[in-house]
Amino acid sequence: MPEGAAQSVERQLPTEEARDLFALVRELVQREIAPHAAAEEEAGHFPRELFTLLSESGLLGLAYDSEFGGGDQPYEVYLQVLEELAAARLTVGLGVSVHSLACHGLAGYGTKEQQAEHLPDMLGGGLLGAYCLSEPSSGSDAASLRTKAVRDGDAWVITGTKAWITHGGIADFYTVLARTGGEGAHGVTAFLVPGDAEGLTAAVPEKKMGMKGSPTAQLHFDGVRVSDARRIGDVGQGFAIALSALDSGRLGIAACAIGVAQAALDEAVAYATERKQFGRPIADFQGLRFMLADMATQIEAGRALYLAAARLRDAGRPFSKQAAMAKLLCTDTAMKVTTDAVQVLGGYGYTLDFPVERFMREAKVLQIVEGTNQIQRMVIARHLAGPDSR
Repeated sequence: MPEGAAQSVERQLPTEEARDLFALVRELVQREIAPHAAAEEEAGHFPRELFTLLSESGLLGLAYDSEFGGGDQPYEVYLQVLEELAAARLTVGLGVSVHSLACHGLAGYGTKEQQAEHLPDMLGGGLLGAYCLSEPSSGSDAASLRTKAVRDGDAWVITGTKAWITHGGIADFYTVLARTGGEGAHGVTAFLVPGDAEGLTAAVPEKKMGMKGSPTAQLHFDGVRVSDARRIGDVGQGFAIALSALDSGRLGIAACAIGVAQAALDEAVAYATERKQFGRPIADFQGLRFMLADMATQIEAGRALYLAAARLRDAGRPFSKQAAMAKLLCTDTAMKVTTDAVQVLGGYGYTLDFPVERFMREAKVLQIVEGTNQIQRMVIARHLAGPDSR
């Protein structure tokens, strides 16, 4: 199967508008994303112009209100769009998910004045966002972050370093979590920081195993002044805002993972039905048939789980536990399915001539970002058995 060919997925979409949206997405994937994915990833090229096109096409604000330039789409539709984009190129799918995460705080906790001033450009004005929570010494233990914001009249002065920032150094705006009070979760506040703020610099991007086209970098805040009008929510509310964003963001990662897994399965099925050994297609051999069946079943289970969580979110019901479950299952599935896809292709799967080796390298990061899968298990267990008694 040529890379980027239409996925073998029958979408269950709620409206005619959503079906038209998918036709647009698939056309864009075939024309603008899939043909360049392998070469641009190998070259480490970030497709900034593509994200401008996505913004102009209304695909960067799908899940947000049309009042401020969003698409008014339910989360179950938005996530399936992410899956399609990630299947073509994870740098794009994950980039859209991160941008949406960066918009979450202002859309959910900003004042009407803040939303009217900033959201139209963030959602459909060609801007690209990033989300700044992690730090060099504060990853899974996010509540121990050390970046400080000190009040100075009608402004805040931010000093510190953020790490592992997707779009670090190229984003137009950053949602930044900084310490404004004492230790722990209650001393954190959220800010909307312009990408060109004085005193804000980016380190050289990390050299990664996969997703080479998506820049990941440390950000240094050296006395960055931000107006109090760019504070999101109340002072000390930042960690609650961050957790709320991560619940939704984890569903984005789950959808991206299923996209990568589906792309790997499609490649494996195409290869197995075309490749002949011992006088017949290797798909005739039971060992491979069972592998393909297991891969497909795991993907369908992951897709069903992330969609079930999305429907809870769309209904305004709690979905934190289900988001953690979806992120855990879908990303573990992506790792397993992509590894099996390499095995199906044998020696060819280990070469750059086929995309499955790239899918396998990309799948690994999805088990780590937006909360490692060990953290997801802690979240799920907390919902089941209450907080750890220690």
